[in-house]
Amino acid sequence: MMLDLSTPQAKLGFVIFAGLIGFFLFFPVYWLLISSVKPNAELYLTRPTLFPESFTLDHFRRALFEGGLLLQLGNTLFVSLCSAVLNATLACYAGYSFAKYRYFGRKPIMLLMLSAQMFPFGLLLITLYPSFTTWGLLDTRGGLIISYVVFALPVATYMIYSYFSQIPNELIEAARADGAGDLRIFHTIVLPISIAPVVTVVLYSFMWSWNDLLYSLTLIVSEDKRTVGPGLLLTYLNDSKADWGGAMAGSLLASLPVIVGFILLQRFFIQGVTAGAVK
Repeated sequence: MMLDLSTPQAKLGFVIFAGLIGFFLFFPVYWLLISSVKPNAELYLTRPTLFPESFTLDHFRRALFEGGLLLQLGNTLFVSLCSAVLNATLACYAGYSFAKYRYFGRKPIMLLMLSAQMFPFGLLLITLYPSFTTWGLLDTRGGLIISYVVFALPVATYMIYSYFSQIPNELIEAARADGAGDLRIFHTIVLPISIAPVVTVVLYSFMWSWNDLLYSLTLIVSEDKRTVGPGLLLTYLNDSKADWGGAMAGSLLASLPVIVGFILLQRFFIQGVTAGAVK
């Protein structure tokens, strides 16, 4: 049943409801912004202020030059880019195989891969930790990259599979009739028309890796390999201190790369998400 917004009462109710949702979503962001520019004396007042009474950039200076944030951002960028590219590459090949080839065990294998999403993050980590210890991948960037691929690959594969299933088989058969091999068809015909879902998978994998805390906190113990999530937690919020101003400034700086990347690529992201919705 469609919602009737023709009456003033319905419009007012809709505006109030939308305002509450907007407040719930954006007030934490606003509080992050104002807390990052408040001095420590104002941050710890008994009655918090909704607008900064004084303004400072000292938290940003300390986050950039004293808290090791630049090193942590570099580690996070490297790990996130590698895991996103590797995840997208594997998802493209697996999704194309499930969508365009018919072989024994195709559906059970795909369902088995998707079933990995039913397990909590921690349970997968429990199985990865002893394996990485045995293989010598603990406290390495390679091990962290593999852990991200393990979690993100099932969803990425299904997203790519949904798009590849819509590509007409006649297009592939025509290329085969012209003498093109399977790899050439995939690389020169299928991939060029699949930019949107591939970008979507890359963004999904990148954002998941960038925002991770549990895996990076458990699998990485060296300070020179530490990523942003554990870095902010252990630097500003630990047993000995709680520097909320520095944590807010560091969190804001750490969010900027993902925000900028999403703004630049949101058109492809939306196209990729909706590509498999309607056939």
